[in-house]
Amino acid sequence: MTDDEATAAAVTDGTTTDGTTTDDAVADDAVISLLVVDDHPVVRDGLRGMFESAPGFRVLGEAAGGAEALQRAAALDPDVILMDLRMPGGSGVDAIRELTRRGARAKVLVLTTYDTDSDTLPAIEAGATGYLLKDAPRDDLFTAVRAAAQGRTVLSPAVASRLVSAVRAPRTPGGEPLSAREREVLALVARGTSNKEIARELFISEATVKTHLTHLYAKLGVNDRAAAVATAYDRGILG
Repeated sequence: MTDDEATAAAVTDGTTTDGTTTDDAVADDAVISLLVVDDHPVVRDGLRGMFESAPGFRVLGEAAGGAEALQRAAALDPDVILMDLRMPGGSGVDAIRELTRRGARAKVLVLTTYDTDSDTLPAIEAGATGYLLKDAPRDDLFTAVRAAAQGRTVLSPAVASRLVSAVRAPRTPGGEPLSAREREVLALVARGTSNKEIARELFISEATVKTHLTHLYAKLGVNDRAAAVATAYDRGILG
């Protein structure tokens, strides 16, 4: 068994990540309905063709961005949402967070090309059930979707490794660690990047950038950008 196959098979035993049972999970022999969310039509067409040619899956619809995904999810009520992350029509992380807030039944399986800390950790924190990269083998993707429908967690080996590293990362003296997104924003601030440029770089709004800055200022015990950068270097958070 390859590392990818082992990871696809290494899922939890029918409980969610917080230990609760998955009473609304899809039965093993049920047809799994999907919503495909990606800003590239070719990717959506490819995924639709892949799943519709395999037994046990049914693609209910598609969306090209996070905002549209929320509308389509509410209308179609899929079992699993295949979610890209960086999309002009609203980020996948924001959509996942909103689906979680709404208590949506659908499980979200991230399928993206990005495996950096600034992508993986926010997606998992927002409520994604699993996280795979687009180079995953076809059978691993099928296995992951079935696991997600059952409420079980599946992570690609690269993402699993990053999560382990994040858990082991040093915490701030106050005891509350900076989130992956806050560290990403802080690193860009240290490079002299403006809020507008940070928003463009991370595919988020300027308002969201300001929110992240407010949170990291509080965690570092500072009041401005310069002090945040200086404190971060002093504590070994940067560099």
